[in-house]
Amino acid sequence: MSFWVYILRCADGTYYTGHTDNLERRIAQHQAGELPGYTHDRRPVELMFSETFAERIDALERERQIKDWSRKKKEALFGNDFAAVKRATSASRQSSRLRSTTARSERGELKENRSVRASAAVSSLSRSKEDVENNHSKPIIVLVRPQLGENIGKAARAMLNFGLTELRLVSPRDGWPNPDAGPAAAGADVVLEQAQVYDTLAEAVADCAHVYATTVRKRGVTKPVVTPTQAAQEIHQAQGRSAIVFGPERSGLETDDVALARKILTVPINPEFASLNLAQAVILVAYEWSKGADVQSPTEEELLPPAPQDELEGMISQFEALLEKSGYFFPPDRAPATKRTLRNLLTKPGWNHLEVRTLRGILSSLANPRPK
Repeated sequence: MSFWVYILRCADGTYYTGHTDNLERRIAQHQAGELPGYTHDRRPVELMFSETFAERIDALERERQIKDWSRKKKEALFGNDFAAVKRATSASRQSSRLRSTTARSERGELKENRSVRASAAVSSLSRSKEDVENNHSKPIIVLVRPQLGENIGKAARAMLNFGLTELRLVSPRDGWPNPDAGPAAAGADVVLEQAQVYDTLAEAVADCAHVYATTVRKRGVTKPVVTPTQAAQEIHQAQGRSAIVFGPERSGLETDDVALARKILTVPINPEFASLNLAQAVILVAYEWSKGADVQSPTEEELLPPAPQDELEGMISQFEALLEKSGYFFPPDRAPATKRTLRNLLTKPGWNHLEVRTLRGILSSLANPRPK
């Protein structure tokens, strides 16, 4: 499956950025006004840019990145003027460096800025002073014999998205640190910098009272089986440290690894295609844990209240007058029922006063079109 990040230019000249797994259908929905939100009252819209990704998490990250771009930078992207995009990026970074009060090299300063942002994110996710000191409510993520540094980085990125910061590695195949992990972590440097390496799984979970082994296959070991939701609830209520253990990308945990755990954690998944990559598995578990933590959700836009009844009546009367003029209410004996249906249709959405004014403006334009 593919995922797309796209940018639309709205009728008022503003830009909208989104992502989807079906670009053609999503653009058609925006054009038809089927999607409530920003583009609904800013049609027609025009597709200016799209980019394809193999994984949704990468598309989401790209969407968040582009949304923060300036108008000038987006328009440089539309024109494939990558030199201008680069200049805009460099100017933004230069401005950030000028605000810094400490003289450092460009490379060292950028690295520190990433660490500061990551540390700030961790601080905002802390539940209380006691949780910061004891850290008992946050599970430790343990990767056993991970094969690719890129996958370790993606797992770290998934962790920090949902407030988890403690990563332990058991005998990583290519050693540690791994240069491929940093770029894939996309800024989750604090997780990689604090990662600890162990020779055996037993050593990695020695201080944990609750150990969950993630596996979708039967390993000949009789243990309680829980879902990510059940495990998250248990971890929040547990006394002592908890660890969630993930196996190598290719083969998963071995029987001896599972034997060390107290419980088996299994993700409910399509039995005909039980295939999750490492980062996907980590993000599912981390997300379930985050439901019981103080992880901040995006700020919701406050909705305007419905318009007063008199404004709604004015819009309905304007509709009826236009339709009367065009001969819509025919035959005459069906007019009352048709008007009642129209009223039910127009009162159902709960229009706010801005939406009512917009619709009335459209009706006035249709009744009195401007000369071309």
